[in-house]
Amino acid sequence: MKEIDNKSVESSELVEQTFKYWFNDHEHIRSPFPNYIHTQLKVDATGKFFKWAQGINPKAKEELNDEMVGEKFEEIIFETASSLVKTEDERITILYPFLPRIGDEILNEEKEKNTVFDRSLAKEEDDSYLKVKLKSNKTNKRWETKFKLPV
Repeated sequence: MKEIDNKSVESSELVEQTFKYWFNDHEHIRSPFPNYIHTQLKVDATGKFFKWAQGINPKAKEELNDEMVGEKFEEIIFETASSLVKTEDERITILYPFLPRIGDEILNEEKEKNTVFDRSLAKEEDDSYLKVKLKSNKTNKRWETKFKLPV
């Protein structure tokens, strides 16, 4: 594992490429981070990442690989972003970036389009869910469903 410090080319490339990826939409994923937090998120998450890297003992550094370092950096980005957003809905998007968002269209059992207009987190016994409220694009009828959240 190469040395991680905020002056190395490898470290700055990792940081820039990670932000470039997560700040832009791709075919299979949309950016979970609102534009208004990008600048502060870069500053805060990068600082926390390099602080974390400096605190790793030499023996542990030997066992780290690039994939583990990248995953840790992404973890720090998501944790940091969660505290920078203004709304609960933005926080939900950061926690669960692959789940439906407000404004998304979902097909019901009859293959009709419905638009998500609200969502919230809910707990039932030991399980957590994303509750989604939808409105039929055809009839304006409102209904809700839930998705079990990963542990």
